Amino acid sequence: MGKPLGRRRRPAPQCAGAKRGAGETIGFPRTGRRKMKMRLWKRMKKTAAAAVQTARGRPAADTVQPPHWREWAVYDGLRQSIPVIDAAIGKIGRLVGGCAPICTDQRAQAELEAFFRDVCVGAAARGMDAFIRSYLDSLLTYGNAVGEIAAAADGRTVAGLYIAPLSDVCVRQGTSPLEAKIYVYRDGITPAPAPYPELLLFSALDPPPGQVYGCSLLRGLPFVSDILMKIYASIGQNFERMGNLRYAVTYRPGPDAPDQTGAKEIADSIAREWADAMDAARHGVIRDFVAVGDVDIKVIGADSQMVSTEVPVRQMLEQIVAKLGVPPFLLGLNWSTTERMSAQQADILTSELESYRRLLTPVLVKICTVFLRLRGYACGVDIIWENINLQDELELANARLTNLRADQLQAQLENRQEG
Repeated sequence: MGKPLGRRRRPAPQCAGAKRGAGETIGFPRTGRRKMKMRLWKRMKKTAAAAVQTARGRPAADTVQPPHWREWAVYDGLRQSIPVIDAAIGKIGRLVGGCAPICTDQRAQAELEAFFRDVCVGAAARGMDAFIRSYLDSLLTYGNAVGEIAAAADGRTVAGLYIAPLSDVCVRQGTSPLEAKIYVYRDGITPAPAPYPELLLFSALDPPPGQVYGCSLLRGLPFVSDILMKIYASIGQNFERMGNLRYAVTYRPGPDAPDQTGAKEIADSIAREWADAMDAARHGVIRDFVAVGDVDIKVIGADSQMVSTEVPVRQMLEQIVAKLGVPPFLLGLNWSTTERMSAQQADILTSELESYRRLLTPVLVKICTVFLRLRGYACGVDIIWENINLQDELELANARLTNLRADQLQAQLENRQEG
């Protein structure tokens, strides 16, 4: 008999140009080898990461802390403990708004706009708005902010922006009282001058006369915040005592002889039954408690009332809000206020935001100038900020409309007088 008919196996496909001799491996085709070489070449041509000079060196066991690190730790604790403070600083950063660079060269203008939109900020953010928020956050919280312009490895553009932790740098007065010099901890112990100070950014918030370091926006709040935290802690303790109900079961023996002789046994029985009833309630089972005799059940602390903390808490919050400069209605504090007072508070907040913008404008101008010089442009640059809110635009539009109406009426009166 012949072999049974079946499906023939096709030979395995082989790459074009592969050798089939014994002991020889099947190679890749020429196109595949070419693509692999191109990928390897691209990997080899990748430029090195931009170096950051303000980063602290290798950690040491006896790492030196900056002179104001205790004060900065207190400010961090305030933001973590009191949500109103953290919310106010976050809202200020968002309300400052965005900005746009303006220069005379059209090609430089296009590159600046792309740079503002796509610049790397740290390891996880992009865009100049992210840099402004983080830089202003450090400036408001600690009174100082240090940033760095990280140039690319080839020196032709800006690779990114880096905001240095204040614990990694040290700021001292230079040879002149008008100069601030930034030192970095290369070995984690000894501060050394930054090798490229022209790429560093430094801002101080309201520095005292003759001082380099600025003052935090939270300066003066630790004492008030400590009182507020004590009030909150006492509220929590009182609520644990009075909110978690505890019962007092009192058994009074009657004048009969059995009650007098077996008072201890009856009290133990009542205690067991009451404990069983409470344990059943914890597991969702409703169980009645039945007692014979004169038994009195009361809630411990039901006769006393908790001390009202509304007035002292509001007084402390008023001090905090006054220092931060943010209207209370933006922080969720429902205090009685009139429409006119709210408008005045909004105007005050606008002036506060304008002052912060004036602090940020020189920093942004320096960043744009370094970028233009690395790209080969010699033109200058200016920063234009957006309007803070639509209400300002509406007021400006109403003011222009009123002026136009006044000009129109004046022109009509002049025409009548001439006629």
